[in-house]
Amino acid sequence: MQSYQDKTELIEELKKRYKLYDQEFNTIKEDEKDLLQQGVDKTPSQNISYQLGWTHLLLQWENDERKGLEVKTPTPDYKWNNLKGLYQSFYNEYGSHSLQQQRELLQNQVNEIIAWIESLDHNTLFTPGQRKWATTPAQWPVWKWIHINTVAPFKNFRTQLRKWKKEKGTE
Repeated sequence: MQSYQDKTELIEELKKRYKLYDQEFNTIKEDEKDLLQQGVDKTPSQNISYQLGWTHLLLQWENDERKGLEVKTPTPDYKWNNLKGLYQSFYNEYGSHSLQQQRELLQNQVNEIIAWIESLDHNTLFTPGQRKWATTPAQWPVWKWIHINTVAPFKNFRTQLRKWKKEKGTE
């Protein structure tokens, strides 16, 4: 897995990967957002809804912990062994929005995550055990949670969008 020297490097990679991911939607028409293509497991709307769900959860976990609330990851309603149900909840929550609205929501959440990263000191971001919600048996530091819920899927899901467009014959 990719790692980072400091928060500036993480922010720059996040911005870069988000921009490339978002640009994939420029050529997807609104009436195509719910089309499933052979060999691709998500529609464009589901693809971005997944991103919206996880970025929202990251921000929610942090906000809840700062308020002194107990955080249950991934959510109080879904356990790690029911991610399929969690993903469906993302599709249900965000799928009724237009593709443009989904893109705007994601842009806002990415901006919030960047502001959050900027607010953290190096120790909080890069040393395990700094947040209760991030303290799992794997002992991941906060940056790793951010990476696996933003940068990594922006890369992987961009590939899925490109494959979706190729299958559709628009790439």
